[in-house]
Amino acid sequence: MKQFGIFLFLLAMLSSCSGGRKNRDAALEYWSSNNIGEITFSRKIVDAWNIAHPDITWEYQPIPEGQSSEEIILAAVVGKTTPDIYSNMWQGSVELYAKANVLIPLDTLAGFTDFIYDRCDSLTISEITSSDGHIYQVPWKINPFMTIYNKHFMEGLDLDSLPQTYSEYLDAAEKFKKDLSGDGYIDQWFGNTSVKLVWYQRLFNFYTLYIAASDGLPLIEDNRAFFNNEYAIEVFRFLQEIYKQNYFSKEQQSAGQDPFLAGKIATKFTGPWEIEYLERYKSEGFEYDFFPIIVPDKHKGPIYTYCDPKSIVIFSTCSAPQLAFEFIKTMVDEKGDLLFLQTTKQLPRRRGLDSIKAYENFFNSNQRLKVFAEQAKYIRGIDNCEVITEVLDVISQEYEACVIYNMKEPERAIADAEKAVNIILGNQ
Repeated sequence: MKQFGIFLFLLAMLSSCSGGRKNRDAALEYWSSNNIGEITFSRKIVDAWNIAHPDITWEYQPIPEGQSSEEIILAAVVGKTTPDIYSNMWQGSVELYAKANVLIPLDTLAGFTDFIYDRCDSLTISEITSSDGHIYQVPWKINPFMTIYNKHFMEGLDLDSLPQTYSEYLDAAEKFKKDLSGDGYIDQWFGNTSVKLVWYQRLFNFYTLYIAASDGLPLIEDNRAFFNNEYAIEVFRFLQEIYKQNYFSKEQQSAGQDPFLAGKIATKFTGPWEIEYLERYKSEGFEYDFFPIIVPDKHKGPIYTYCDPKSIVIFSTCSAPQLAFEFIKTMVDEKGDLLFLQTTKQLPRRRGLDSIKAYENFFNSNQRLKVFAEQAKYIRGIDNCEVITEVLDVISQEYEACVIYNMKEPERAIADAEKAVNIILGNQ
């Protein structure tokens, strides 16, 4: 939290200073992540633009190396050395930067409203709209979370169907513990998820399960904690039982071999990036597949999941925001998104992804990714809250006490988290 306080202080200092774009040649500047696939995609998009528009060119580079992309962007913001466009902004960071007045409100640009309503459904638009009513981000890519499973392990359990609910999952875990692991159980687990206290790890276990259980309810609403409800409590209780019964390991995953690939765990919550990795490194005969995130026993209807959304933003240092928007449109039009699919094997965040004719051949050739494209109809990002990382940090503290170490009942842990979050939000 101390680091986040420094973050806020620096941004406050920045917003109080006089503006002024850094000196730069006529070319505009675009940064992407340093993922190899995205570097390839970005270079192709920039080269195509520069050939077509030799009088208005873009310079491209992946984000400079550093401890984290978030720290690099913060340093660039404070130093007023931001690029014109950055395409890997976590959705949860946008509100903080928007309130610091360092992002362009895109809905003030010509053609943006028609563009965003063509690309996104109304729920996505509502999700990305800032508390001041403006939109500061173009939803670009998603990695929806699902449950991956080792087919050999699941077939060995002789289940009637894949576990879909908490009780089915716990029953399968108990059967795995008894039938498959035997004396070697210490090296084999039914599942695995991070036990690290760091805030962003809660996105991939607690928050993903909370989204699935609640059909996408927010953590924060009307500037108050909204998560003290049956869904968050059920998620804590479900995960607490998993660790209480030793179905998951409490050890932090080392930098060594992936335990799923090594055949040491049967399931885990993960995203579509797992596919390319497993196809490259799996041993002969290793088979896997995906099914939706586990939900409470009484859950009905489609299953939502967290989608780990990244967006494109235009920084206020940009001297030509309308031109920057025109460039972004070439990145995310139907042709641009197909190139993105082909070069990165990641999913663009656009309405009806699994039914667009132009992508049919791609998904027919990438059937496992097609599962995630179908899941993309039921996804959620994260709340527009400038202190969302602190909110998740508080939840992490209670997660450790309740879920990992069984020191609190779920009801008390969630209530304590609610109280602490409301203090952070200025509500006593």
